Amino acid sequence: MDVDIPEEIGPSTTHYTRRSPLVVVDDQHPFDLDGYISNYTGRTAVDRLVHIISTCPVLAPEAFQLAVQHIHQSRDPGLYQQVMSAYDQASALGDAPLPSALDIASLDTRWADETMANNQAERSKLEVELKTYSNNMIKESIRMGHRDLGDFYRSVGEYPTALKHYTKSREFCTTSQHVLEMCLSVLELLIEQRNYSHLPTYVFKADAALDAAAAAASNAKEGDGAAAPAVATLLNKKKAVSEDRERVQSKLDFATALSSLASGNYQKAAYAFLKLGPAKDFGDWMGKLIAPGDIAVYGVLCALASLPRSALKTQILENSTFGVYIEQEPYVRELVEAYLGSNFKTVLELLNRYAARHALDIYLAQHVNELANMIRNWAVVLYFQPFASIKLDRMSGAFGWSVEEVEAQVVALIQSGSIQGRVDSQNKILYAKQTDYRAELFARAIKAGREIQATNRKVLLRMRLQQADLVIKAPKGFNSSITDLIQGD
Repeated sequence: MDVDIPEEIGPSTTHYTRRSPLVVVDDQHPFDLDGYISNYTGRTAVDRLVHIISTCPVLAPEAFQLAVQHIHQSRDPGLYQQVMSAYDQASALGDAPLPSALDIASLDTRWADETMANNQAERSKLEVELKTYSNNMIKESIRMGHRDLGDFYRSVGEYPTALKHYTKSREFCTTSQHVLEMCLSVLELLIEQRNYSHLPTYVFKADAALDAAAAAASNAKEGDGAAAPAVATLLNKKKAVSEDRERVQSKLDFATALSSLASGNYQKAAYAFLKLGPAKDFGDWMGKLIAPGDIAVYGVLCALASLPRSALKTQILENSTFGVYIEQEPYVRELVEAYLGSNFKTVLELLNRYAARHALDIYLAQHVNELANMIRNWAVVLYFQPFASIKLDRMSGAFGWSVEEVEAQVVALIQSGSIQGRVDSQNKILYAKQTDYRAELFARAIKAGREIQATNRKVLLRMRLQQADLVIKAPKGFNSSITDLIQGD
């Protein structure tokens, strides 16, 4: 199995350079920063805080202080410069001047020097070990050496070098399980860096390695249990193999879901998020890359924007596994129930109230406006479906908009083809397009008749061609009799 090395990734590929619209946090748009960031550990906590600093000047001082605290728990002092740069930009964009960064929190220079010295010592140690393993030509040791160096370089923020060692370890993998571990390490690195374009490639490779590893493990455990007198022992071993596969599959499904979300394929992303396994299947990914509440928010927003209402009930409300994720964000269940109950005013109010929560998420920020527009458009279409005509002032009461806003929304949906109808601007009434079902039925019947005629004509022509071919290929003595037979027919 060959492994494609993605393009070099590093700080230049992060999304901090793209300036996102500033996010408003107030009583109407609440956001609990401490409760939110407590769900994450490691570098993802710092990355999310940097995003919050860059997009919400109101929370920038508090987020900066938390970011410095998380940096002191990491092995990468260089993160401090990144956080400082984001805070300086927030200071320039905010309406009110922000406190000086040094007055809020500063990097412990003694800790930074000690950390850099320890990093240098460990780097030298791991490189010497790898060189020794390479001289001894022990494949398993060389693979582990590259893996350890990849983990080290990732922890200190040198992502291109980390990726180089992860992919290099593929040359020394001797089992499918080793290949699977390498693919998961690369996927974790790509997700952390938001390098979504290469996720499907490594998911595909991990799927193939997972199938091979699961088959090998199953065969091995069946062989070990062959001599066992009890059938229960063999069943327990098969169950263990199945559970191991489910744990890995949940990670692969999550990577697929993020890739689909990033590419704007919200329907595929919705199904991928909704079928994720329990949180325990994610292992150390839960908290390091994602939180349970995030899965609930991503899955529900993508589902509301792309799935029919019949699928929402079965895939969300009747899904016991996904229901556990929803409990982490109670407003999400309220959002789904209001949507299914056609209480669209509540739906729009909830989307507006938690807009800050959605916009301050590093994975969702680039899609929150488009998802909200899609949900709003679906709501208007669903509301109008049962009516032949309806006054716009009634729709304005159902959605909490002014009549002018309703008219503009409806006109846009008619122009896009989402609503088949017309607007009486003078009387402010929306009329559905009148359909003559009898004329449609006759048109379909005539079309079907013409298609049958064309098919029969082709069949007759094919039969005559076959008869002519038979006459040509027959011996000379039979030509006259065959011709007479055809003509007689």
